[in-house]
Amino acid sequence: MIPRYTHPEMGAIWSEQRRYDAWLEVELAATDALAAAGVVPAEDARTLRERAAFDVARVEEIERTTQHDVIAFTTAVAERVGSAARWLHFGLTSSDVLDTALALQMRAGCDLVLADVDALAEAIGRRAAEHRRTPMIGRTHGVHAEPMTLGVKLALWYAEVQRSRARLERARETVSVGKISGAVGMFAHLDPSIEADVCRRLGLQPAPVSSQIIQRDRHAELLTALAILAASLEKFALEIRGLQKTEIGEIEEPFARGQKGSSAMPHKRNPIGCEQIVGLARLVRANAMAALENVALWHERDISHSSVERVILPDSFIAIDHMLRRFTRIVAGMQVYPERMLENLGRSRGVVFSGTVLLELARRGVSREQAYEWVQRNGMRSFHEQRDFKALLLEDADVARVLPRADLERAFDLDDQLKHADTIFDRVFAGTPVEAAVAARS
Repeated sequence: MIPRYTHPEMGAIWSEQRRYDAWLEVELAATDALAAAGVVPAEDARTLRERAAFDVARVEEIERTTQHDVIAFTTAVAERVGSAARWLHFGLTSSDVLDTALALQMRAGCDLVLADVDALAEAIGRRAAEHRRTPMIGRTHGVHAEPMTLGVKLALWYAEVQRSRARLERARETVSVGKISGAVGMFAHLDPSIEADVCRRLGLQPAPVSSQIIQRDRHAELLTALAILAASLEKFALEIRGLQKTEIGEIEEPFARGQKGSSAMPHKRNPIGCEQIVGLARLVRANAMAALENVALWHERDISHSSVERVILPDSFIAIDHMLRRFTRIVAGMQVYPERMLENLGRSRGVVFSGTVLLELARRGVSREQAYEWVQRNGMRSFHEQRDFKALLLEDADVARVLPRADLERAFDLDDQLKHADTIFDRVFAGTPVEAAVAARS
């Protein structure tokens, strides 16, 4: 079943109809190339172009007897063509058609995914610009670390999405190759110029060398690129889930009017969209592993990869399309609670400024080891006694002897902690539409 957030065209790309359409596209490109080379009579090539067609049900009916999908397909097409059908599949082996057609499907799938990635990047960038200066606590090991802004967190997501886009573009180029080189890649029956012409007509590059198949390291690169993108989406979704916890409550995925969170607990607002993305990422990663295992085949080929690809390619493309489109909606509509972020930032009673205090003491000649001891003991007291960290430092004779009150106060300046947010934004968003959005908000 195709998930409801998937673009209808993505499902169509991986349908049986589209698969056979791509096969026919390759077969006719080959016939046209052969006609241009003087091998096939021009009139027969025209007849094939005009009459070649198929019915999926008829192909499947023939295959039940032949137990060979390409023979079933060419037989079904030949029934509609007549005597000119003798030139259909002339000099080709099955994988010439299968692998070249698969390249067309993968390329089309990549184009849709790249459009999805652009839409997600735009949504992330827009929310980053909105929250460039929204302060929140940064967490390492799940524990309060130092202040940051939500905008910088989202800028990190944006940059990661752009890296995935670059990987997908490279992978799209890697898989956009065809082959018409015959049973073991030696062009025993057709000249390499025919392959070059066929690929030109299809907008592909000829594989410089092939066996009976296009080598599956290419497909593994694509599936791995999709898996990395899925892992990034999982990371982002997991962050929203973590920040949506009741005791944190800083961000919440959209909850529509009339939506229900639990059959038993009417108050529930669960991050089900993000949880779904986390789950689907596992599927896409597993498919990438199967693609890596498809690389090693016996000699010039076996078919152990074929059945696997019929599952992992459609499933991965459809899943990643769904994940991207759903997460774009989540980002665009997610609820942000800046007051809660400030409340949580202050929940640790100021110890998140301990690093700045440490550096101020070191600047005044205190050894790092000694300064660390003074700051840590007050940090531990703040935690155990639930007292304000700055107040404890002001009472500490060792600290007060070295660090004047005014300098200590400045060490707790939140704006100073966030002063380079604009620089980070310049580095991430320079030359993008987000840069203009940031300027408009300044």
